[in-house]
Amino acid sequence: MSDWDPELYLRFEAERTRPARELLARIHHPHAMKVSDLGCGPGNSTALLAQAWPTAQVTGVDTSLNMLNKAQERLPQCTFVQSDISHWQPDEAQDVIYANAALQWVLDHETLLPHLVAQLADNGVLAIQMPDNLNQPSHALMRKVAAEGPWESLNGEAESVRKKLLTTEEYYDLLALQGCEVDIWRTTYYHVMPSASAIIDWLSSTGLRPFLDKLSEDQRPEFLRRYLCELEQVYTPRADGKVLLAFPRLFIVARNVENGAI
Repeated sequence: MSDWDPELYLRFEAERTRPARELLARIHHPHAMKVSDLGCGPGNSTALLAQAWPTAQVTGVDTSLNMLNKAQERLPQCTFVQSDISHWQPDEAQDVIYANAALQWVLDHETLLPHLVAQLADNGVLAIQMPDNLNQPSHALMRKVAAEGPWESLNGEAESVRKKLLTTEEYYDLLALQGCEVDIWRTTYYHVMPSASAIIDWLSSTGLRPFLDKLSEDQRPEFLRRYLCELEQVYTPRADGKVLLAFPRLFIVARNVENGAI
């Protein structure tokens, strides 16, 4: 995919940071000294971690150089590293590994999560939040448009970028088998959007990227026009003229207690 656009991503910073705050609120580790933010993006989540543990060494990890440059500019006191989460391995065991809206882009969670737990110090915490919205109209309709247009041959390749999450039970068992104490829950947010077209603005920096990246400059306007028509049939105006974007998210906080004290 093309590199991420920090400015586009931050257009909905308040909405994107809310689940990051709620994930952070469920982490209990008052003396964390080594903290990593996987998929740190432009640093909005990293800033929360730096505030929560002001004496810790906080490191942001991302594949996007654009995002890392924006984050470093915002948080000069933190360290930022360009790395693929699948192969990331810190020099020292981490007290907190935090991944807000990042791991849904990484395949093979059955291998990934045990790998991340192995990077934790005793009593360390792995905290994860992932969008669980592939079956929502916002995403089902982009697949529908992709499958029906002249660009249909590109649809399968775009869909392969992000896979459906494991079940709640599978995540629980996977982490429990690694010796973790697991707290897991799901929250559905209803984001108030000014219009259906604002949903496209939101998704253009995330879920739509794999589709748009496969299209030519000439194809993109027609794809987005068809997609907007589909969205407007489902996301109809409420009493005040605004629309509600339902956005389910899965949260996991796993503490490495096999060799550590609670």
